[in-house]
Amino acid sequence: MKKVLSIVAVAALSVAFVACGPSKEEMEKMEQAKQDSIAAVEKAKQDSIAAAEAEAAMAAEKAMMQAKADSARVADSLAAATKGKKK
Repeated sequence: MKKVLSIVAVAALSVAFVACGPSKEEMEKMEQAKQDSIAAVEKAKQDSIAAAEAEAAMAAEKAMMQAKADSARVADSLAAATKGKKK
């Protein structure tokens, strides 16, 4: 009798353990949420890279414009300095 009760108790616990787990739909929803999260992180990463590249391009453009302005200023000052001198 004790063996029968033990087997019934183990079977009941096994059924309860299996029944408490997530259902197939719940597992699919969790997997979809996980994939959505991964996709959102990847998109944020790509957006961040694109923003950094755009910022670097703007900085390079600004530096190039500043270099051109400096060259023009130096050329103007040299022209002004040599204009007053005799050859």
